Parts: sequence; C-alpha cells; structure tokens
Amino acid sequence: MNKSVPMPVLIAAIIAVALFVIGPLFLVVVNTGKVGILSVFGNVSDRTLNAGLNVKNPFAKVTQLSVRTEEYTMSAAETEGRVLGDDSVEARASDGALVKIDVTVLFRLRADSAVKVFKDLGERYESKIVRPVIRSAIREVIAKYTVNEVYSTKRDEIAGAIKEQITKSVDQRGITVEETLFRDVKLSEALSASIELKLTAQQEAEKYVFVLDRERKEAERKVIEAKGQKEAQTLVAQGLSDKYLQYLYIVNLKDRQGTIYVPTEGGLPLFKSVN
Repeated sequence: MNKSVPMPVLIAAIIAVALFVIGPLFLVVVNTGKVGILSVFGNVSDRTLNAGLNVKNPFAKVTQLSVRTEEYTMSAAETEGRVLGDDSVEARASDGALVKIDVTVLFRLRADSAVKVFKDLGERYESKIVRPVIRSAIREVIAKYTVNEVYSTKRDEIAGAIKEQITKSVDQRGITVEETLFRDVKLSEALSASIELKLTAQQEAEKYVFVLDRERKEAERKVIEAKGQKEAQTLVAQGLSDKYLQYLYIVNLKDRQGTIYVPTEGGLPLFKSVN
C-alpha cells in the first residue's frame, strides 16, 4: 500500500525546486576581488554589486570585473604574455639603435570607476587601453635614451619614466598603475657585443683609476710617517744631554734590589750593586 508524502515535506520540496529554478534570476554571487556591473537590455546601471550574495533584477545581466592587482606582460617568450608569440615592444633609442623590450605592468581597476570603464571600453578594457598605452609609453621614453643607457646604465630610471607616462594616460580612466617591471632588453648580436666591450673597457678604466688613487694615498701616508719618524728622532737627539742620560741611569737603578746609595763630594750619588 502506497504511503502519501507528508504535506510539509511536499511543500519544502516545491520551494526548493522553485528556488533552484527561479533563484538565479533574482540572486547572484559576485566573486571575491570583483565588482558586478548590472545591465538591463543594454542599459548599464550606475550601481555596482559588491563581492558576496546580491539580489538583482531578474532581467539584469551581471558582468564581473576584477578590482585586484592584475598584470599585463609583453614578452618575446611565446607563452609569457597576454598575446601568444613574440609580443615584445620594438623601440628605437635616441642614437638610432633598435631594441626589443620585455615589460610587465601591474595595475588595478578602481571599484568606483568600474562602471565608467565598462561603459567606455567594455569588459576587455585591457586590450583597448592598457596595452596600447604601454606600447606607446615605451617607445616614447626609449627615444630619449641612448642604447647603452637602455641596455645597462639607466634601466631603473627608464622603468620609472615609463610608469609615469602610462599613469598619465590611464589614471583619469580609473586605472591605477602600481609598478612597471623592465624585464629584458634584447639587441642584435653585433650591437650587444659592442656594448659589452665598451662596458668592459669602462670597468677596466675605473679599476685603473681606483688603483692609482690607492697607491697615491699609500705614498702620502708613507711620506707623513717618515716625516713623523724624522721629527721624533730629532727631538730625541736634541734631548739626550749628559745630565739627562745620568738621570735615566739613576731612575733605572734606584728601585733595583741590592742597589745601595754611596754619597760623593761635589758629584752625583752613585748606585752600586752589592751583588
């Protein structure tokens, strides 16, 4: 004989099914580190959804944008950057040399600007604004430096200048640039060898100057030392009179065990050992 399902259980099951089917229309979970952008039939709302469970219009579409620190890498390595293949940036230095730059830019979308960025640039805003701005900034900055400065002597300064240039372009859009990492500079083999030789020559010249300076200081020290010794010897020689020598003789004998005092007439006392 079939048993009937209790009414409370049946009601609970119906509610559960309804929530499972209808719930996603009214509820949405925004992932940690993201904000939700609401759009209804193409109209974007100015209100954003924070991370967590949110109630929404059942007809609204929610697009989630990251507000965490993101990276955009352009590299010669095929699998390192956002774009497959050699995606390094070619730029020409102030002396005409062509270089290829690998760079990583750390940035984040500000939550209060997410709606504006989505309206102006869409979900894939990185490819529309971040990428072209990075490439343009690199070429503009590199053009102010010689290839030797780019390759070796001013890399930190150049990275800072690139960051400043990118910031000027994207900050007003609601994107904060946190760091620019100047990862690698590639030159032609001939140019690279030429620069290495030049750097080696500079290092040898600096080493030679250091050695000469050290020897000069050592020579000056020896002159000062010799002069001091000479002056000391002169002073000692001037002070070694007969009376002074007799005084030293007395000082050294008076406390010696076995020494007795013998008075003399008209002369200095004599100290003689009884042993």
